Amino acid sequence: MKKVGLFILALIVGSGIFIYTLMASPAPPTSSVSDPDFVSVSDTCMFILMDNLEIPETNPEDEIISHTGYSFLYNEDHEQSSWVAYLLTTEKTKAVVGRKDHFRSDPAVKTKTATNTDYLKTGYDKGHLAPCADMCWSREAMDESFFFSNMSPQVPAFNRGIWETLEALVRTWAIEYDSLYIVVGPVLRDSLPVIGKKNKVSVPEYYYKVVLNYTSGEIKGIGFIMPNKKSNQPLQDFAVTIDSVQKFTGINFFYQLSEAQEECAEKTLCIPCWTW
Repeated sequence: MKKVGLFILALIVGSGIFIYTLMASPAPPTSSVSDPDFVSVSDTCMFILMDNLEIPETNPEDEIISHTGYSFLYNEDHEQSSWVAYLLTTEKTKAVVGRKDHFRSDPAVKTKTATNTDYLKTGYDKGHLAPCADMCWSREAMDESFFFSNMSPQVPAFNRGIWETLEALVRTWAIEYDSLYIVVGPVLRDSLPVIGKKNKVSVPEYYYKVVLNYTSGEIKGIGFIMPNKKSNQPLQDFAVTIDSVQKFTGINFFYQLSEAQEECAEKTLCIPCWTW
């Protein structure tokens, strides 16, 4: 069943209330070495580990669903998740199980999810949001990564190209930096094209990923906004501040951080601070 209504997200910051209505598709923010966001991460940006830090800010009526390896907020209007969040550690990058495709509806979503039929002969891949390769530490986690709550229609050249390259890079960061908080998802708005005669799954124009790292108490963050199409550009060209991704999606990531921590992790972008 489809829910009726506009897709509106509200963020409360300080004493102000900011309403994001995703009705149009603005151009994504771009990065440049001359961008004022490119600053060094201060040595004073220290971080204390928090539970569920990867979960974005939600409204009281939102239902967050959790599986073995990830949590998500399902968007019935678009028949996919608004975001998928999980913690990836060095230990979890060690494969103990192999990939075994098992695409299917997610029984945890009461309103039902998309199905294989929705994607049949559409030309779009069933693109993972949380990649199955990040779930290789558990058979259950791997199996659950193939729920349609974790899928979104992606152009094959995008899914198997630069998107997969980004996924692999983030795994190397998890190995190098020990632990990463990750939130990933489609940029959802009204009037997107759809696939599937029954469920009408929206086809996003853009996807995002935000990554928060802490190592020995230090904190840094990075975001990516990528168009759903083939690209041969380097990943650095799509890197932006997490704050830029928040403004583009209307989602408040890592809201549990203090203002000082947000300044370090969300409003600054240090390309040399990451291994490429």
